Amino acid sequence: MTITVYSKPACVQCTATTRALEARGLSFELVDLTEDDAAMERVQALGYRQAPVVIAGEDHWAGFRPDMIGKLT
Repeated sequence: MTITVYSKPACVQCTATTRALEARGLSFELVDLTEDDAAMERVQALGYRQAPVVIAGEDHWAGFRPDMIGKLT
């Protein structure tokens, strides 16, 4: 499964999310929404207005969600 984390600089929830994924040994791609207009359009099209947005296979969510991260392991 591919995991992509769409984040922005100085985002506390983004940092918490990536640390939780790393702690579980999960690999992920990190995309900076402030540098990638297409990525910003994609997460907005999904209805999200806050970072981070995590897309993991068929699942996606916004914010720091340890419950969802736990389901990935």
